[in-house]
Amino acid sequence: MGKGLFIVIEGPDGSGQSTQTELLARWFKKKNRRVLVTKEPTNSMIGGIIRSVLKKEWQVDMKTLQLLFAADRAYHLRTEIEPFLNKGIDVISDRYVLSTLAFGSLEEDLEWLKKINSKFPEPDLTFILNVPGKVCAERIARSRLSFEIFETTDKLEKIRKNYLDLKNYHKNTHVIVGDERNPVEIHREIIGIIEDYKNG
Repeated sequence: MGKGLFIVIEGPDGSGQSTQTELLARWFKKKNRRVLVTKEPTNSMIGGIIRSVLKKEWQVDMKTLQLLFAADRAYHLRTEIEPFLNKGIDVISDRYVLSTLAFGSLEEDLEWLKKINSKFPEPDLTFILNVPGKVCAERIARSRLSFEIFETTDKLEKIRKNYLDLKNYHKNTHVIVGDERNPVEIHREIIGIIEDYKNG
């Protein structure tokens, strides 16, 4: 049994990564491939603490938050990602290491963030959805009533630029234009890259 494919969808909040994750999972299932759809922060106890911080329900300093993200990721890899990949099941994760680097470096040292995430394995493929901060903020405002700590227009735009600066951090990372395009069109582009990778 071969190892599964590890794919990560990245981007600022509101860039459409959840939509693309769902579309991609459907495509894998239509191909009769077993697939795990997962996300970060996880639904673990640590993930719950992180979400409470993001929603401004609980306050910690940014360094503590980034260490929580690293702990949640270690748990995620051990309990979900690696066991499923080793069973030959494909894994699609909504967010992974690049999220920590792109979001966390707004307030913390990028090299420190890289160091605390340096032992985590690279995905086989990473897709960064490139959507301007203003568009992301407008989408968030339409979809829910409140904003999380990283979800101002200025922060979302800085996060977008951070992602672009990090596009070579992991091999096989692809930047996908995500605004003013139909989600299905974006999905087709992602599928094309995956098929090229598998055939390569």
